[in-house]
Amino acid sequence: MKIKSAIIGCLSFLLVGLAQAQEGWNWPADTEMEAKAREYNAAYNDYLKAEEFLKAKGPLHWLLVNAPDLNEALYINGVKVYEGAAEKASDEAKISVYQDSVLTIYDLRKELYDNEANWIANKAYYAYKYYKGNKDKVNIAVDLFERTIDIHGKLEPSSLNAAYFDAVYRNFAYNKAYTPEEIIEKYEFITSKLDEDEAAGTDVSRSKSTLEQLLAAMEIIDCDFIENNMGPKLKADPTNLKLAKQIFQYSIKEKCTSSDIFLAALETIDNDSPTFSTSQVRGMRYMQNSEYAKAGELFEKALTLAETDEQKAEIHWDMAKVHANLGRKSQARSSALKAAEMNGEREADAHSFIAGLIMSSSNECKGGESRVKDYSIYIAAYNEYARAGNNEGMANAKARFPSKEELFTEGYQIGDTINTGCWVGQTVTLATRD
Repeated sequence: MKIKSAIIGCLSFLLVGLAQAQEGWNWPADTEMEAKAREYNAAYNDYLKAEEFLKAKGPLHWLLVNAPDLNEALYINGVKVYEGAAEKASDEAKISVYQDSVLTIYDLRKELYDNEANWIANKAYYAYKYYKGNKDKVNIAVDLFERTIDIHGKLEPSSLNAAYFDAVYRNFAYNKAYTPEEIIEKYEFITSKLDEDEAAGTDVSRSKSTLEQLLAAMEIIDCDFIENNMGPKLKADPTNLKLAKQIFQYSIKEKCTSSDIFLAALETIDNDSPTFSTSQVRGMRYMQNSEYAKAGELFEKALTLAETDEQKAEIHWDMAKVHANLGRKSQARSSALKAAEMNGEREADAHSFIAGLIMSSSNECKGGESRVKDYSIYIAAYNEYARAGNNEGMANAKARFPSKEELFTEGYQIGDTINTGCWVGQTVTLATRD
């Protein structure tokens, strides 16, 4: 929603106020003053209807000075008169005076009528409109937006939220008016209200996009800020879910996912409301830290939360790596094959992975009684590389096949079969490297 929509929303409040204000008039008791008041009231209204705002302000000013409690319509229409005068004027000094007068009209109205809630959002918007580019006055707009929130609990129309945060941004840029923590607090509050409006059916996409751009432009959130400002707070209160989610979101955005505080935030979120993604990412972080047993526990948890075969394939693939790092090669092979079964795109990777496991098993599978049997595992690895279409791996494995002489010495021939034994446990057809 564009800012113009906010103006329409504000003007709708003004029209309601006008209908309410015309119920009663307090004309001066003095006959001569009453006549003059009636004359000036008619005059400024005529000028207002004709959009001759510069002429309307003269009789209106007389009424505000000499009959301030005549009717609330003076203040409702007074905003229109001075707003129009500001738009019609060409002299910058006069424009500034007329803009200030719009805000003053609201102040005068507050002194006489106890209905600030009816118009405070309008006043806030006009302050933003007039003062957003003024270093010395932009804080007035921020204060009025926050006064509106104090009274109503939120800003309406919803598009005013973007205007409010823009005023905060400008006040920060001009005057360094807030600490990073204060800005984050304001940002999170506005975001929560936009979420509420969105849930109620309002399109807040433009406002949210504006907020994201403004927050990024302030350049207050980086990895150091997350680590040094937000991190200690989470360590002091590790169950603070709101803070954990902030750290998680900002860390993802700023690419700070290798930090300990990111893992701590992820733990808080995952413990409160685990999802496939949180459990998987948490497991991957443990993998990065070489905490393979912990990683396995998280991957098993993620598997129970997976909703698609693709997600399950990802976890089986992750588990294959966990088992491999823990020396559980048979289980690693099973997990890799399961991943390939659930996602055909994993098949080549799975067979190359299994071949690598076999190639690294020379010492543990060496019996020392038969070189042909000891080297037969490389034929098994070759077969896995072949299934993967991995020519380089095939060549590497073949270079470690038994030689023709070794086959002859042990009484074997090319084409005979032999079981590799060990965890590999495959029956292979003998071939030689030469």
